[in-house]
Amino acid sequence: MFDVAIIGCGPVGAMAANLLGRQGLSVVVLEKELEHYPLPRAVHLDHEMMRLFQSAGVIDRVEGDMTATDGHLHVGADHGVIRYMGTVGKPRPFGWANDYFFYQPELEAHLREAFADNGAIDLQLGAEFTGLDQDDTGVTVAYAQDGASHNLRARWVIACDGSRSPVRKALGVKLDDLDFEEPWLVVDAEVEGPVSFPPISGVPADADLQRLSVMMCDPARPATIVPGRGNHRRWEFMLLPGEDDSEMMQPAKVGELVGSWMKDVPHHIVRAATYRFHGLVAEQWQVGRVFLAGDAGHQTPPFFGQGMCHGLRDVANLAWKMAAIANDGASEAILATYQPERDPHVRGVIGAAVAAGRYICELDQAKAAERDASIRAQSASKTGETAADLIPAVSEGFVAAGTPGAGERFIQPILADGRKLDDLAGQGWRLFVRDDAVRGQAPGVTRIVASDLPDGGAVLGWLDARKVDAVLVRPDHYVFGTQAGSASTLIDRRSRLLEQPSEIAA
Repeated sequence: MFDVAIIGCGPVGAMAANLLGRQGLSVVVLEKELEHYPLPRAVHLDHEMMRLFQSAGVIDRVEGDMTATDGHLHVGADHGVIRYMGTVGKPRPFGWANDYFFYQPELEAHLREAFADNGAIDLQLGAEFTGLDQDDTGVTVAYAQDGASHNLRARWVIACDGSRSPVRKALGVKLDDLDFEEPWLVVDAEVEGPVSFPPISGVPADADLQRLSVMMCDPARPATIVPGRGNHRRWEFMLLPGEDDSEMMQPAKVGELVGSWMKDVPHHIVRAATYRFHGLVAEQWQVGRVFLAGDAGHQTPPFFGQGMCHGLRDVANLAWKMAAIANDGASEAILATYQPERDPHVRGVIGAAVAAGRYICELDQAKAAERDASIRAQSASKTGETAADLIPAVSEGFVAAGTPGAGERFIQPILADGRKLDDLAGQGWRLFVRDDAVRGQAPGVTRIVASDLPDGGAVLGWLDARKVDAVLVRPDHYVFGTQAGSASTLIDRRSRLLEQPSEIAA
């Protein structure tokens, strides 16, 4: 019997396999296609995903194909800037740039190649999920491969099988519709030169339009221009009322829409496809021993590029908990914290994306002018806003609620010797204490004295800002909790919750 069966080997499923395999769990991955999808779909990820690639031991494989960029710019109906979420010159508290663009087929290939480095991962290609049955000890998964029917047995199943998720349908799980659906044409191209932008007023002096995701909130036709890896660029054009999907995907129409941005720059259209941008969240993320992750559990409008990031956060959340159960004897009940932690988190980000989508998709000229004035006023009151600010803390679940900083993403400063903090401290549970006088330690928890770090000022500053002397960080880099004076109570609380998670709400 496998520890975990993963259905679907896109980026989320492949990442789940690497995280679980690296921690010694036996994993089987069922993928119905014989080759990974050859065209780009997701194109953006953020600093938190780069840190998770560190956790999974794949960062050296993927980093070379990532292009760091400088944030997001929203342009109003009058072709003036209404919102700038730029990162040029700003601190990088998590050790990585906030925004990276990539080419999905390359990323998927790298993640699959890493299976050989990360333990017992069995990838079954051409294996199509057909059904499941579960009991108190595991799940029997049925699948078709090479014209024959097969079964396998696993302790848990993670469904990473996309927005149409056969697993979700087999479980009878419904989607909560957040009342956002807009049709867009997505065009990917290989471009041999800079994109030509129309005149835009109010562009900040530090902003390079070629290195920004630019949202044209133009009632004539809302559009996004996205930088990519190498010579890859993406355009997204909103379909206007009455426009037909199939007609808008015709080469002549695509060429007309993209050509206005390219002028005399040579370019080649890689693909053009229409999509419905949705805001949807599964009502149940866990049914017994089966868990939904990524697009199988939620779908996010792409206006801040968080769709794939959500899925990678999902599997990072599951992976450390499954490893704690399989390797350390933690209670299986800790898995019941998955949805309470991830659902509010996802809804918070989807809410921000839907709110942006509503103002981006405004087609009425008068309302668009009112919108521009309102957003400019809001932006003027925000100093140094970046897309990283959209990600909320974990508010409930496996956290020491009520302690300062609980549920936040913990920082990853670059140390004086050039290493990132995780390269020194390692992965898993980490306890950072101010100095040797702060008591607290436990098996399975790495204790790090901040004052002994090569330039531990950032960690000491984090502790100072929250008036605490110890912070306990989970394997997915979220803060479990903090304590002043000693860490003993914090350590004890973690141990109790691993054994008796019913106390979490206490």
